Amino acid sequence: MELKKIVYSVENGVAVVAMNFPGNLNAIDEQMADDLILALQAADKDPEVKVILLKSLGKAFSAGGDIGYFYQLVKAGGDVNMDGLIAKVGVVADLMKKTGKPVVTAVNGAAAGAGFSLAIGGDFMVCADNAQLILAFVNLGLVPDTGATYLLAKSIGASRAIRYAMLGTPIKADEALDLGLAYKVVPKEELEAEAMKLCAKLAKGPLTSYANSKKQVYDASFSDYAKWLAETEVPTQAVCSATEDFKEGVCAFMEKRKPVWQGK
Repeated sequence: MELKKIVYSVENGVAVVAMNFPGNLNAIDEQMADDLILALQAADKDPEVKVILLKSLGKAFSAGGDIGYFYQLVKAGGDVNMDGLIAKVGVVADLMKKTGKPVVTAVNGAAAGAGFSLAIGGDFMVCADNAQLILAFVNLGLVPDTGATYLLAKSIGASRAIRYAMLGTPIKADEALDLGLAYKVVPKEELEAEAMKLCAKLAKGPLTSYANSKKQVYDASFSDYAKWLAETEVPTQAVCSATEDFKEGVCAFMEKRKPVWQGK
């Protein structure tokens, strides 16, 4: 298994999937998505793996999409086709819910855009006290992807999901805890140890019970998840990424100015 932007290891029954592209704040591009798919599939199939830990190396969990890459395409006069990327991150999102093994996410610093989605996509989210979750898609004229709106609507309700999706209001660690999104908030220096402590506890537990509990919840709440990702998320993001507003949002972000939206 050749991974370029992820460090993968198995320690005492815990598969540690560490996003490792700190120079770009662990941006989720197609290579990162491919690596995540491979790592999650490997962990799911490995009988030695009892728990999966998704974390990051560097000062941020993930800044989301590679806006610098989008900016280069826009300035060169080209179109940005995100269909392949959105389809791949959809596979990642579904794998995190469908695997019978507990998935813990350890979130430090910014978890923006698709990083937000990955952070809340596991079964337990342990946050550092400096963690900040941001559905930043709207600032680029896009819609949330990687399952974010689906997961939020299921967990905190449709009205609050709409609020965060449309306003892009940051959710700090303590608020994430209050909303029920986070399992625990700890000082950033303790994040690694606390996440591994939880993983170790889960790894010693009744694994068949865990797997079947996840199956019950998946069938009750997520049975149409893969279909929704493919038939709703991909086409809605395709529509938004083809707009002039998206190009303006990308340029405004990179040029550090306020966007001028045209609604087209």
